[in-house]
Amino acid sequence: MPDVIVFNHRPSIIQAVKTLRIRIRDKHAKALDAMACECNMIWNYVNALSFKHTQRTGKFFSAYDMAGYTAGAGKEGLTVHSQTVQGVTEEYVTRRKQFKKARLRWRVSRGARKSLGWIPFKAGAVTFKNGQIKYAGQFFGLWDSYGLAGYRLRSGSFSQDARGRWYANICVETAIPKSAGTASIGIDLGLKDFATLSDGTKVEAQRLYRGAEAKLAVAQRANKKQRVKAIHAQIANRRKDFLHKLSTRLVSQNGAIFVGNVNAAGLAKTRMAKSVLDAGWSTFRTMLQYKCGHAAVWFEEVNESYTTQTCSSCGVIPASSPKGRAGLGIREWTCGDCGSVHDRDTNAAKNILARGHARLAAGIPVL
Repeated sequence: MPDVIVFNHRPSIIQAVKTLRIRIRDKHAKALDAMACECNMIWNYVNALSFKHTQRTGKFFSAYDMAGYTAGAGKEGLTVHSQTVQGVTEEYVTRRKQFKKARLRWRVSRGARKSLGWIPFKAGAVTFKNGQIKYAGQFFGLWDSYGLAGYRLRSGSFSQDARGRWYANICVETAIPKSAGTASIGIDLGLKDFATLSDGTKVEAQRLYRGAEAKLAVAQRANKKQRVKAIHAQIANRRKDFLHKLSTRLVSQNGAIFVGNVNAAGLAKTRMAKSVLDAGWSTFRTMLQYKCGHAAVWFEEVNESYTTQTCSSCGVIPASSPKGRAGLGIREWTCGDCGSVHDRDTNAAKNILARGHARLAAGIPVL
């Protein structure tokens, strides 16, 4: 198996669907809050309706079945678009299947447990003109940094963040050039270093939450709730910025990317939870996956079991390799069979790359 597989046979331009997130001006928050309350009412109605139907018949209502009960909702005084009523119903059915529950959580419109605002819409329910979005007969001004006039708008939603700010999330069709990279790379995710690449490059862990803990504690002790929310938002924005820049750079430089399937959800239940959640492994892999899809780059998560212990030169697991919790502090080791000296994380990244190449050679599809 060669160390590098070159990927050249890819289309030059890829038609893709992207979601643009655009901030809506704060003066429209009151109107959007009112619409979000209506969406919560619709959600709770279909939630109760579906649960009663399941109790009586033992069967789930489909979105088509529920449409008959929500038809004509606009005549009862609702201001949201009729397609929004359908969108709420369809989303409810999707989440009920996902979580395999007969009844989901209620959406709360007021109080300390208030649900964040959400208003879905379909293609055709919104139009853009003169820097404003028209929805349900109302115009909403926004900070248009993308130039929406040049896109064909599809479905999307209005959503609210923890600070009460509203955003328009709109799917658009766009042409994306393929990645110029032709090499392949393996990525080992970690906590000491956020990522170690198979070429030996190490990306330092940002530890953004850890760095903001002191000022966050001061704001919490002073009971400054808005300040606490602002600090959390700053941490999240800085993390997203770091992950976006790193994932974009990797996609632009490579034709195939293989990353270890480290169990972030499982580790988030251990004593390492704070560091694991601060790293954002799952978000990073999600970014890599959709960006690779847009840029015609091969992406796959491979099984990383024993990649740290296996020698990337001879392929065996020697007795000298670090094993278990006792070996977590060993950062470099020497293979007792072939004598190769390995950096712990770089060796794991090389094994991830080799396993990715092996799956490609065997013709195994992406999981």
